[in-house]
Amino acid sequence: MARKIPEDAVVQYVSMGVERSYQALADELGVTKRAVTKLAARENWSERLSKIEQDARDKCDKRLVETLEEMDERHMRLLKAVQGKAVQALKSMPIGSAMEAARAIDMTIKQERLIRGEPTDRAAVTVEETIRREYQNWMVGEDEADDHESKADQQAGPVL
Repeated sequence: MARKIPEDAVVQYVSMGVERSYQALADELGVTKRAVTKLAARENWSERLSKIEQDARDKCDKRLVETLEEMDERHMRLLKAVQGKAVQALKSMPIGSAMEAARAIDMTIKQERLIRGEPTDRAAVTVEETIRREYQNWMVGEDEADDHESKADQQAGPVL
């Protein structure tokens, strides 16, 4: 087993993937595990491997971000095209038969807001109002709470 370890042994080691071990590499090269371990320590294989894996993760993450951005841009282009067609249809149709165009505009607006990370309805406002109302109820007695709740309901109007 007195063979010399090739210069590209670290490449072979990295390419072994999940089966990677100094013993497996030693067996593949026909050398001792101790010889591989000494070379690995001398050439900092573990640190190099960590850097290679981190670089690979970074590149993968970058590709994923780019893919998501491309998807968002593609969806936005499609939504704008549908909005444009819907607006044209809305302009040319009488009010009674323009409902499909109005639905298309409503759908595209909601999708556009969703892609941009904004709320698609008034649920966020409703939750905030509910929390305020509940807080007020905790701060007053039961009789006063009923009065506050009915006043708050009158002020809030219908929930969408």
